[in-house]
Amino acid sequence: MKENLEDLVSKIHIPRWNELPEIDLYLDQVVNYLEKYLSKYNVNKDDKIITKTMINNYVKQGIMPAPEKKKYNRTHLAYLMVICVLKQVYSINDIGKLISLTIQYFEISKAYNRFCTNLELSIKNVFTRKEIPNVEKMTEEQYLLKNVVQSVADKLYVEMKFLNKE
Repeated sequence: MKENLEDLVSKIHIPRWNELPEIDLYLDQVVNYLEKYLSKYNVNKDDKIITKTMINNYVKQGIMPAPEKKKYNRTHLAYLMVICVLKQVYSINDIGKLISLTIQYFEISKAYNRFCTNLELSIKNVFTRKEIPNVEKMTEEQYLLKNVVQSVADKLYVEMKFLNKE
């Protein structure tokens, strides 16, 4: 398992805004897309990362915008990528608050790209035992983002390294 784990960590990549599909997708396509990118980071293989029902509930709860004519665009995919990653650690209500707070300061594409970059860095740092430098120079928003993604990285590390050993 160790080689697979190191390989997984060294190759971690969450698609950035410009890598998300340019064409709008139907609900089934969205589920398949998210499963493709996020299933390798799902520790408990019995749990679904995302379902059509979950997506519909996130829209009903106001956590993400409603689809347009039953189609989902980049904005929806970005919301769902963030939700799927964060729901491993945070409640859906807390995720909604974190997203709302973030998009007050940044447009969605920039906020999403920052999230992806920080998540990848945090996961790599946790597995290689490195610290994020210059924490004292971070703005409050940067420090919040660092801590949000760090909690996901820490949980992933504990589960993959120790709790799911076979």
